[in-house]
Amino acid sequence: MLLVVALGGNALLERGERPDAGVQRRHVRAAARALAPLAAEHTLVLCHGNGPQIGLLAVESENDPALAHPFPLDTLGAQTQGMIGYWLAQELGNAGIARPAVTIVTRTEVGADDPAFRSPTKFVGRGYQELEARRLAREHGWAVARDGLAWRRVVASPEPRRVLELPTIRQLVAGGTTVICGGGGGVPVLARDGGRFEGAQAVVDKDLTAALLAIELGADRLVVLTDVDAVRRDFGTPQERPLSTVDADELRAMRFPAGSMGPKVDACVRFVTATGRPAAIGALRDAPAVLAARAGTTVTAPPRPGTPRAPGVPATRGPGYGPRISQGAMEGSAERP
Repeated sequence: MLLVVALGGNALLERGERPDAGVQRRHVRAAARALAPLAAEHTLVLCHGNGPQIGLLAVESENDPALAHPFPLDTLGAQTQGMIGYWLAQELGNAGIARPAVTIVTRTEVGADDPAFRSPTKFVGRGYQELEARRLAREHGWAVARDGLAWRRVVASPEPRRVLELPTIRQLVAGGTTVICGGGGGVPVLARDGGRFEGAQAVVDKDLTAALLAIELGADRLVVLTDVDAVRRDFGTPQERPLSTVDADELRAMRFPAGSMGPKVDACVRFVTATGRPAAIGALRDAPAVLAARAGTTVTAPPRPGTPRAPGVPATRGPGYGPRISQGAMEGSAERP
């Protein structure tokens, strides 16, 4: 099968850890071992997060006295793709995967009129105490917001419209190559007159880019691997319970936090609605079991018209690569972008 796998930021760095290269490479090594059984039997397209890494590089660039101007976010995004892609490709080989792995610095087209540019929500970088975060915001012109107990920088996260390297990715996949692409959602670019493109100061959500790639490539499964064991109904309440299987319409009707579980659920709903094929969300350590629906949450297509629906399950709200899951009360557990 062809699998598009989205790796959460936990594959590289856990909350509170120092962002040293050795720490991150240890996590990548563990991620490669978890992915090895999938890569041995299936063709993989891997997308990964870059929130902590791009935030770290942005701070370093802002504070580098040798620079007249800090590096823009699109350039930093390309840097993180190369770094993380190199780690992943090398550790997959070290884990015994014989098929070649190639990293592609991927560009993702976004729209200049996307409302996300007016309302930044995507967390990048490390967490700070509120006073320090507000000081940095004044000094660097950042927007900041609360993320749990900490405060972090937020940037625009526009919708992915098109992956420009898709034809190359398609050719590599046809040859059985493991492709690492869409890192950090891909470098966001804006289309200009004359067929030109220019970088956008934003970060695209990697789960939504993974869904777009999975749809365009005709993937058999979209698998979102993170640091939570499953999507949970009524999270944080006495009625909390994991969902082992849920159809896309029922999941679409739930509400999840925009910066964590929301995009993962949204990506799965989009893929299942567009293709009719299953998607899954689960823990990275359980990757083979998540694919086999023995762990995690499997998202299935809604019942066909005329098929009786379980009580309380709403009717479909529309097809295709549609709007994002609504924001609001937390029903799923949080995970790092």
